[in-house]
Amino acid sequence: MYNIDQTLLLSDCSGIVKLRNPLNKSPNLQVKSSNVSPAMYSIPKRRTVKVKPETCSITSEMGDTLQIHYTGKLLADGKVIDSSLSRDPLVVELGKRTVIPGLEQSLVGVCEGQKIKTTIPPHLAYGKRGYPPTIPADAALEFEVEVMSLIQATPWQKMVNDVFPLVCLGLVPTLLGMVGLYLYNKANAQRPGKKKAKDKKSKKK
Repeated sequence: MYNIDQTLLLSDCSGIVKLRNPLNKSPNLQVKSSNVSPAMYSIPKRRTVKVKPETCSITSEMGDTLQIHYTGKLLADGKVIDSSLSRDPLVVELGKRTVIPGLEQSLVGVCEGQKIKTTIPPHLAYGKRGYPPTIPADAALEFEVEVMSLIQATPWQKMVNDVFPLVCLGLVPTLLGMVGLYLYNKANAQRPGKKKAKDKKSKKK
């Protein structure tokens, strides 16, 4: 059985979602989000609160770290695809995309000790490719989750998470410009040398 907590969904600007398995239990998969059929959206993402603590003053936000126990099932037949109950709780840092998008979205706004039940449509799970042999194509999933602990991100961590990607985006064109300028100057510096060599040859003749 494949463990969902050992997969990573990454999305890039091309609209392609890449499924990677760090344990190399299956080859990398790609699911084009633009190919999602309208039928896949017929199952809305629902989150039902099963248990909520009496005091819930602190709720999770992007950047916070949660420890959760979960059981994932196929919505169609209730078959269990994975569970953490026999293992240590899964550590999820919201915003890092360490779990499928639908599950991460469901974990925003929860508090420590809360139990939720969430339905995740295929386009927020494993899409048209599925995750053979455990999860078929276009499969909606259902997760029961218990939040064991909630650690809030510090203001510094939140600033880094918000600002660092923007800084990286700003540095890329700057670095490309510097490389281009270096190559341009290098090309221009070589031309006078070639001209002098040609002049010397012509004088000798």
